[in-house]
Amino acid sequence: MTKSNFSPITFSDVQIRLIQANDNPAIAQIIRTVMTEYECVGEGYSINDPEVDQMFETYNNDRSAFFVLEDEEGLAGCGGIGPLANGDSSICELKKMYFYRRLRGRGLGRKLIELCLDRARQIGYKQCYLETVDRMAEANALYQKVGFRKLSCPVGDTGHSSCDAYYSLDLFSPPSGP
Repeated sequence: MTKSNFSPITFSDVQIRLIQANDNPAIAQIIRTVMTEYECVGEGYSINDPEVDQMFETYNNDRSAFFVLEDEEGLAGCGGIGPLANGDSSICELKKMYFYRRLRGRGLGRKLIELCLDRARQIGYKQCYLETVDRMAEANALYQKVGFRKLSCPVGDTGHSSCDAYYSLDLFSPPSGP
């Protein structure tokens, strides 16, 4: 899957596709709404990252991929991967994965993570890292089900000093051939 040949994927009534420039305002709103819902506002949270208003421009490169989830009401979720800030170049970070309530609990988080991890492998990353907060219990459970292992401290220097849960997953290329 390269960006040029990625076709949107539909699950039930939700389409997952690559971000487009005109998605920026809706994605910023999703991030701000969900982060506020979980009381993740203030210094040290990704809600304050300068990229929030320019997600397309930030992730439109060969080392990143950012996806949006769209249903009949509009954009309702997002998430992607990109290089780990101030970290080893073989490590990517699962970034800005947020869903409105109407999409939660339907298996879409797992689908999105699998899509992101597949893309990370294709890019050539060896590990995937993520930061979150313990109070996002459902997300933490999902990360562990997918195979992420909990770490005792952060990796890299993302600037998200208010996060209190860190995970890593080794990315192994799927076997080739039959």
